[in-house]
Amino acid sequence: MSAVLVESGLDAGAIWHFGEPSQEQRALAAGKGWADLSHRAVVSISGSDRIKWLNDMMTQELATLPTGQWSETLLLDAQGHIEQQLFLVDDGSSIWMHTEAAKAEELINYLNKMKFMLDVDVQDRSREFAVLRAPGVPDTFGGPYALVPRTELSDVIAAYKSAGYVQVGTWALEAERIAAGRARILLETDHKSIPNELGFLHTAVHMNKGCYRGQETVAKVYNLGRPPRRLVLLHLDGSMVHMPEHGAKVTFEGKEVGEIGSMARHYELGPIALAVIKRSVPVDATLDIDGVSATQEVIVAAD
Repeated sequence: MSAVLVESGLDAGAIWHFGEPSQEQRALAAGKGWADLSHRAVVSISGSDRIKWLNDMMTQELATLPTGQWSETLLLDAQGHIEQQLFLVDDGSSIWMHTEAAKAEELINYLNKMKFMLDVDVQDRSREFAVLRAPGVPDTFGGPYALVPRTELSDVIAAYKSAGYVQVGTWALEAERIAAGRARILLETDHKSIPNELGFLHTAVHMNKGCYRGQETVAKVYNLGRPPRRLVLLHLDGSMVHMPEHGAKVTFEGKEVGEIGSMARHYELGPIALAVIKRSVPVDATLDIDGVSATQEVIVAAD
């Protein structure tokens, strides 16, 4: 079957699936799948001050990140709310990052405002480079990733096919991400989101690094309390015909307690979703989404 494209949303224009989403998910889980993520934005930062400069702004410890090793980091506002989610790698001369295309202009404008007199150069490289989800067993950040010059993209794809790797669509990628409990900006986040409530403390935040914008909120909530909301993985009633949409309200005992971020049909788990709900909701409570019942799997602890 020919490729079916994503019609709207963050992945608009990307391949959704090739007609066999369950087989694509199996190939991805086995390390035999790859995906074209060339709809994502690519930004490079060069210059001798790039590592310290970026490290001072981001939630992750980047100063000691080995060359060639991918990492995930966040950019927060002064109140600790999430503004950017970035996946990056340093190749020894430049830092490369990919992010949502909808957030790229905002990111580049902010970084350029923060350069001052430092030796850093920020460039949008989206037209020159493409992101691929490379073959390999899924890692903590949704990779492994590969950055490929667009002039070489056809050769890399031919090499993947020759090696017997299976191209998969975003359905498979999102099903894997949701099952792993990894939040995605603009889907699981809103203007109030802080890293503590979305599980980012395990992947994108280093709790022992130096000061960065928004750190006070992260540290205070971590040391003195719990976030007001928590990310959960929901297992939805398999008899449902239609999946809930992004933003669908989650209720408990007739009261609204949160909303759906992402949803997918997983090849083993069936219909699943990520939702952000009130921390006070009992972890064993059965929830309701548009008449569909759902049980919880804890990602962020309630107590």
